[in-house]
Amino acid sequence: MKLEGKVALVTGGGRGIGKAIATAYRQEGATVVVVAAKQKAEIDEVASRIGGIALVADVSKPADIKVLVDTVVSRFGRIDILVNNAARGMRFVNEDFMTTPKPFWEADPDAWRMVIDTNVSGVFLLTRAVVPHMLRQGWGRIINISINHETMERKGFTPYGPSKAALESMSTIWAQELASTRVTLNMLLPGGATNTGMIPDSFPEPKRKELIDPAVMGPPAVFLASDEADNVNGQVSAKAVVSIVGSGVD
Repeated sequence: MKLEGKVALVTGGGRGIGKAIATAYRQEGATVVVVAAKQKAEIDEVASRIGGIALVADVSKPADIKVLVDTVVSRFGRIDILVNNAARGMRFVNEDFMTTPKPFWEADPDAWRMVIDTNVSGVFLLTRAVVPHMLRQGWGRIINISINHETMERKGFTPYGPSKAALESMSTIWAQELASTRVTLNMLLPGGATNTGMIPDSFPEPKRKELIDPAVMGPPAVFLASDEADNVNGQVSAKAVVSIVGSGVD
């Protein structure tokens, strides 16, 4: 029970990586708040199954964030762990992005803004709201879910790739700014294409079987959220903690 007594907030927790991390945290004793912008049925199902709490909030909206953070702090008195997993993927820009890349000049500006608002501004807004509570507590863990560099640079992957590049940059900066505190910030990524809701329905089924299982994110996410990771700050990938966790995640 590595996370017993901790309160964890996991965004995008209704499916994929968020669901896997929320499940792993609850198994280790944490009180888990599962968050999503719209998929209430999904987060309700996850919360019911693992024994957690489901709250609807759009991380790109400051008003939603205030209600979310105030609700969690009022109910539990603290927020120990924040997993910034909520993200808008390429499906909102191009449904067939995996097989038929679309050049950036054909991208819809509104879809572009939605991706950036969630993947970049949303992480900033929520983390900004949570960190003061962690600093007052004298302890906290922030885990930002990223992607590999190949995806950041892949043809046809704007604005999703650039949004995660921005996430990596600001995460590196924030980790330095938190270095003198007992609040750590690390990035975690699965190391390749993962079988989540971001994969389009048109993606060939045989190839889908080759995608990474989101469950591989559970063990390193638990480690980074635990007391064992007191001296781990500013790390960029799952590979950085594999040898410590012994999870076999690559």
